[in-house]
Amino acid sequence: MKTDILGLKFDNVTMDEALRIGEGFLDGSKAAIVVTPNAEIGYDASQDPALCAMLNGADLMLPDGAGVILAAKLRKTPLKSKVAGIDFAANMLQVFARRGTRLYLLGSKPGVAEQAAVKMKEKAPGLVVCGTADGYFKDEAPVVAAINEAKAEAVFVCLGAPKQERFMFAHRDELPTVRLMAGLGGSLDGFAGNVKRAPDWMIKCQLEWFYRLCKEPKRIGRMMRLPKYVVKAIGSRQ
Repeated sequence: MKTDILGLKFDNVTMDEALRIGEGFLDGSKAAIVVTPNAEIGYDASQDPALCAMLNGADLMLPDGAGVILAAKLRKTPLKSKVAGIDFAANMLQVFARRGTRLYLLGSKPGVAEQAAVKMKEKAPGLVVCGTADGYFKDEAPVVAAINEAKAEAVFVCLGAPKQERFMFAHRDELPTVRLMAGLGGSLDGFAGNVKRAPDWMIKCQLEWFYRLCKEPKRIGRMMRLPKYVVKAIGSRQ
């Protein structure tokens, strides 16, 4: 079931349901795309029809962030739960390890993907990370070639929105062995341990955004889109 918030059609799923869908993609015949919009991306999409249409073309759209959950609730179309992209990815690691799925990590600064791979393998023994590449590239063709050479079956694309979504949609048909691509923003820094997540109690209280703001005050400009998104969502309520 889909829940429409300002034109974005979120999948109304729990984490367990999202993981079952994600594992199902691995048995598919093409590269399925997972997107994880938060309130900031949702606000941008409400201003940009092309971005909105692209995101809606994904095979799975997860509600990543307290702003999305709050907007859905205030519109009286509540979502079952927040499904943060980094948590979805962390849980999928166990699925990949169990199935022997070959995972490719793309994004962040040089060296971060390699650090993330080490940490991931610690959390999911048996995980196969078949390749890594940083996000500092101009020509996408060598990146696509590297993913194909590695015979990747899943790719975590961590280039930031909307660059990561554009990459996935532009190249999904050029990656014959890939069955799952997920756009995960800055998740590789989280996996590598370079960016610390909020304490569990703050995450449960939907205050992770506040923790990040306290750690990175310069994000205030970006985060102002969160209240704008919620207000706009309420105003569009029928």
